[in-house]
Amino acid sequence: MQVFRHASLTTPTSELHIITKAKDLCAYVLTTTEKSPKRFRFTLVVRMQNLAFDLIEQSYRANEIYTLGANREAATARRLDLQHSALTSVKLLAYMALLAREQGCILPRQYEHIAQLASDCQNLLGAWIISDAKRSQAKKP
Repeated sequence: MQVFRHASLTTPTSELHIITKAKDLCAYVLTTTEKSPKRFRFTLVVRMQNLAFDLIEQSYRANEIYTLGANREAATARRLDLQHSALTSVKLLAYMALLAREQGCILPRQYEHIAQLASDCQNLLGAWIISDAKRSQAKKP
């Protein structure tokens, strides 16, 4: 079975950078946890994989919300809610990765890479939230 490395899933430059980084994180989590000990597969492994998928899903959903229409305030609030959900998912994923390292489910170097990718995602999500807040303030009459 061929395993795709996270770098091979890089997407076109037109995609939002957080989504690209979240895909890299998800691909690495899937690759890393594939060889985890069996006793962790239905606990830590599944949780980590689901959180990685949630991060991508919430980022896509937030990005698809049109915030300049007639229902601007509700759309902006919904987008912010999804952005914060994505931020929570990435923080939980980072914690689960730490726990997985402590339990021997993943190697320390694998944890370090997941932590670095998770940190990148947190920073990008934070910048996106701040950018939307500034844009929202500028658009108010």
